[in-house]
Amino acid sequence: MPEINNVAILVCGVSSMVLGAIWYSPPVFGRVWQRAVGLSDEAMAAGSMAMIFGLAFVLSLAAALAVSVLLGPRPELRPAIAISTSIGLFCVAASFGISYLFERRRLSLWLINGGYHVAQFTLFGLILGLLG
Repeated sequence: MPEINNVAILVCGVSSMVLGAIWYSPPVFGRVWQRAVGLSDEAMAAGSMAMIFGLAFVLSLAAALAVSVLLGPRPELRPAIAISTSIGLFCVAASFGISYLFERRRLSLWLINGGYHVAQFTLFGLILGLLG
């Protein structure tokens, strides 16, 4: 079993949620994102927010754990940031881009969602590099 820094993984998960709260807030990208996905205010209010946020947190922890395993124990800061940013950009955002092209989704939606995940994974690298 690889050496895992559970505190760093938890901080990554929390940072992901804080970043999302800011990124998808109405004054930042929230309203543009909501229009791009076609969700009304009523539809937004209808979802089970506890379940959505709970599962998003668990998935963020899983992503952080995977990055931690890839980086290895006590990664150096600069390579940790470079590698995790590359994962966000070239794996996650690129995969979104492929799907969005076939789904005929708006470029703005890809920039918002892809940008969030690039920032999320960059944060993971920063945290894992600092706390590793």
